[in-house]
Amino acid sequence: MKNIARSLAAAFFVLSIGYYLWHGFTYTSSGPFDDSMLAWVGPQMALPIIALTIVPMVFAFTGEGIGEGIMAAFTGNNNSSAFRDGLVGIGTIKSFRQTGLTVNDQPQIRIDFSVEGVDGKIFHSHAKMIVPLTELALLQPGVVLPVRYLPDRTDKVEVDRSGDMSAAQRAMNESMIRKGFTTKAKLDIAERGITAQAVVQSLAVPGEIRNGYSKIELGLVVTRPDGTTFTASVDKFLPPASVAQVQVGRIIQVHYLPENEQEVVIALQVNA
Repeated sequence: MKNIARSLAAAFFVLSIGYYLWHGFTYTSSGPFDDSMLAWVGPQMALPIIALTIVPMVFAFTGEGIGEGIMAAFTGNNNSSAFRDGLVGIGTIKSFRQTGLTVNDQPQIRIDFSVEGVDGKIFHSHAKMIVPLTELALLQPGVVLPVRYLPDRTDKVEVDRSGDMSAAQRAMNESMIRKGFTTKAKLDIAERGITAQAVVQSLAVPGEIRNGYSKIELGLVVTRPDGTTFTASVDKFLPPASVAQVQVGRIIQVHYLPENEQEVVIALQVNA
């Protein structure tokens, strides 16, 4: 489709310029008051002007890099056709900068990622996307975003804005299992268990570190839906940025199964 659009645009450009030149060189005066400038200035200029406007737009919208950013800004779909069915990986922002391009006063940003693929392998890549000014503050080193990538071209990814949260959640879950931060049994509790609130009663840090995540031991008081409470202990590995979410006295969301209240799973925001 991209090649067809470009071919049609190029053909229109050639025909427009060709007609304009043909009209200019073959024009003959129709009377003594007919100015020879009419050979070049007149309605015949419309086609070249239209061609010079449309052709660059076609090539921009069907190209890569800047073109993809422009298309994303107008359509709201950040995934181009090449990446729409790509694999979902977990991208951690390492750095970002503006490219100098703006669309509707919204800047295009180049984001450098460390990406964990579906096979657990880590690779470095980058993405370019139009970011609304109101969302720029959300881009910080360490922020985790779902990305789409192609196994045979890992130098470039696209931030997944398809809205398919289930795919992103599966990728995150598989990553956590591979790193030993959770188990399938705990994920089952998070999916099927009762959602409740708990107060952090105690917090201990035994000093164990795994892949940059610190092990914490929490003492919780969980409130059942009927208002009664029970206590539970939870061991969890957390990134340093998430430790503030589980300080003593904080109220957090948890999941548990009624038949096994001692197995509690806490739910924390990834990029809080």
